[in-house]
Amino acid sequence: MTDKEINDLKDKLFYKPKFAYDEYDEKALCEMEEFSKGYIKFIDKCRIEREAVKYSIAEAEKHGYKEYKFGDKFEKGGRYYYNNRDKAVAFIRVGKNPIAEGVRIVASHIDSPRIDLKQHPLYENSGFAYFKTHYYGGIKKYQWTTIPLSLHGTIVRADGSVQDIAIGLDPEDPVFYITDLLIHLAKDQMNKPLRSGIEGEQLNILLGSRPLPGASKDVGDRIKLGIMKLINDKYGITEADFMSSELTMVPSYPARELGFDRSMIAAYGHDDRVCAYPSYKALFDSTDDANTSMIVLADKEEIGSDGVTGMQSSAYMDIIDELAKTFRASPAKVRANSMCLSADVNAGFDPGFPEVAERSNTCFLNQGVVMTKFTGSGGKSGTSDASGEFVGKIRKIFDDANVIWQTGELGKVDQGGGGTVAMYIANNNIDTIDVGVPVLSMHSPYEVIAKADLYETYKAFRAFIDWAK
Repeated sequence: MTDKEINDLKDKLFYKPKFAYDEYDEKALCEMEEFSKGYIKFIDKCRIEREAVKYSIAEAEKHGYKEYKFGDKFEKGGRYYYNNRDKAVAFIRVGKNPIAEGVRIVASHIDSPRIDLKQHPLYENSGFAYFKTHYYGGIKKYQWTTIPLSLHGTIVRADGSVQDIAIGLDPEDPVFYITDLLIHLAKDQMNKPLRSGIEGEQLNILLGSRPLPGASKDVGDRIKLGIMKLINDKYGITEADFMSSELTMVPSYPARELGFDRSMIAAYGHDDRVCAYPSYKALFDSTDDANTSMIVLADKEEIGSDGVTGMQSSAYMDIIDELAKTFRASPAKVRANSMCLSADVNAGFDPGFPEVAERSNTCFLNQGVVMTKFTGSGGKSGTSDASGEFVGKIRKIFDDANVIWQTGELGKVDQGGGGTVAMYIANNNIDTIDVGVPVLSMHSPYEVIAKADLYETYKAFRAFIDWAK
């Protein structure tokens, strides 16, 4: 064979990943930039799951979606949203095709690692007032010290009244802070493993240092009292109301374009709101209403997807069963014919830490949406492992829509791993595979994604929703 024939054969037989910027024309670049602007606005305003629910429902209502409650009847062509306790939401569009053909599901999560307040958080120590905390999800605890934090959540008073709060994002707001030891005195700390350099009980939020005006030095806890009075004056609560409130600390950094070329986005909470945003946008932008589709933005993924708002809740399968019942179809048949993209991120290759990845099976920024056949750890434990047939079907959907996509796994086989909501959906006899955005510095206070991968993820979800068998 000639060299040309050999190279032609290589081109025919070898897999070559696509690099987005080699594929994009000016039109695609403009669409990518416009989509990224909308996402930056979303990720800046939605620091916790409650804020993401409120934001996405407001967008849904602009597109004609109305609230659904169990017991209501679905109608052909109807657009609905199910608000699950203000912490998770499902958007449902009833298509023209028979419901027995199944539902197109895209399921992501809108919770992220963070620092939650304990039920009795407020205390005073050595001239400072603090909040005690309990971290939520997998974090490197040392990363959360010495950065500006903002307070978000919901106050639930003794009379049952509820008020959402967000303090620390506006430039005029105060911020909050977790201290760390100065390097000059950190000899013992620096000899500890990273895991124990900062302990969970050291993640105390610095709140203030001024005593209650007029309180003499003989008054105990007068700094704590000063803070509590400020909170009471503004929100009308007492210390006991913390027990029924849900309050959390998250980074107050704004989302920013990253790099001289502005090709990336740095923000808190990409995992996994970077998949939630393109999923509901894909549904709202879809003009092909043949398929019945459901977008799930779930809670509690970072701690196992348990509870009434997590993906293991029966609420989401109950919606599918209600659809089946309304249109006189077998719920079992509807589930069996349904398909799901578990929309979650994967670990993008980081040249600074190449030792944890196996290059031929990892994902890279700017190479498009990543399809993850299995997650899990310790020999694929804790994953659904999608069938080859289903992988082939998703390949065809993406290729037919000119989606730039890649495959990936979450690190080397014995390095660690992780899980998603995929197995909880697959356990209901629904073919499911993970599809999402590659991320750098995942679970840190400030994560990084590429604009091109975000845009290709939107295109992937749109293609999946609109695909005709």
